[in-house]
Amino acid sequence: MANERNKVVTTIYGREYTIVGVETADHLRKVAREVDEKMHEIGSQNHTLDSGRLAVLTAVNATHDYLKLEQKYLELEQELARIKGRDK
Repeated sequence: MANERNKVVTTIYGREYTIVGVETADHLRKVAREVDEKMHEIGSQNHTLDSGRLAVLTAVNATHDYLKLEQKYLELEQELARIKGRDK
């Protein structure tokens, strides 16, 4: 079923969360694990941050990484289009 929802219960930075999505349960767990690891990484460098500020910094870092990857993807798409245009 295309719209089947998966649900996983996971722990992120010491708190339990239920994550629901159409992706596989393994994918949902991987996302949660990445967030947990990033929060611990940032938290270990900033011991005075409360969990709310830590969560925002984690989101900022994840968004930054996403935007850099998106930019690289677009550059690669343009390069591929140029190469395909030369092959004609």
